[in-house]
Amino acid sequence: MKAGDIKKILIAGAGTMGQSIGLSCVTNGFAVVLYDIKDEFLVKATDSLNKKIDKMAANGMIPKEKAELFKNNITTTTDLAFAGADIDLVSESIPEDPDIKGEFFRELNKVCPERTIFTTNTSSLVPSMYADKTGRPDRFLAFHFHPGFKLVDVMGHSGTSAEAVETVRRFSELIGHSPIVLKQEKAGYLFNSLLNPWLLAALNLVSRDIASPEDVDRSWKEITAMPLGPFELMDYIGLETVWRITDFWARKRNDQNAQQSADLLKQYVDRGELGMKSGKGFYDYTGGK
Repeated sequence: MKAGDIKKILIAGAGTMGQSIGLSCVTNGFAVVLYDIKDEFLVKATDSLNKKIDKMAANGMIPKEKAELFKNNITTTTDLAFAGADIDLVSESIPEDPDIKGEFFRELNKVCPERTIFTTNTSSLVPSMYADKTGRPDRFLAFHFHPGFKLVDVMGHSGTSAEAVETVRRFSELIGHSPIVLKQEKAGYLFNSLLNPWLLAALNLVSRDIASPEDVDRSWKEITAMPLGPFELMDYIGLETVWRITDFWARKRNDQNAQQSADLLKQYVDRGELGMKSGKGFYDYTGGK
């Protein structure tokens, strides 16, 4: 399949990442099917996407006369068989667990056409961890987005075909993004390979009771003149996502310091304090922070 043949995109996972990817696709003329396991997630996502489309139209980012067309080009479903029918490309943004992702793709492979390219938006895993479970490893690769930014990572595994990599690279340009194609698999890609050690160092300072999140952020921002500290950024990313990544690699590498940091994050997750999206994380956003 060539990029020009792609017409219909399945976005699996209706959270922040899925919405962002879906918005890029639908506002560039592609039909989008948004899939998640609960209707309430889809209702919330649809409302959010409609508001974003209206805002883009009001700000002149898209033609006002196309706003309703774009909204109508988004279909939502909790039925995986319906979601996978007649899909050209899948973008998956479900929890950062290779077993969960692998099982999802195994089931999806049963209902998607042979031509469909599967992509994962994983931020910390690598495609080879669950490529065999997809049933189409030659048409499976990582297609990783950075919310709010045009840069995307395109990363195959050893069994990904060159054609699939090129198709996804070109498709990223068709939806207004700027791709970097990695030469080989690397957990964390480029940016996250730099970001994750920084976040882990910040978590380590707090989990060992050396400093508070506020003081760690203040130290970073005042010296570097950066707008966000590590804990503010983790709240933006979502603490459940940060916890899953930290916990997975701590266990895999038997890293006790990282596990202590993961345990700190789990306390927030268990309380439902997931960051900006829940109104509270390391910081309280109910007052408009």
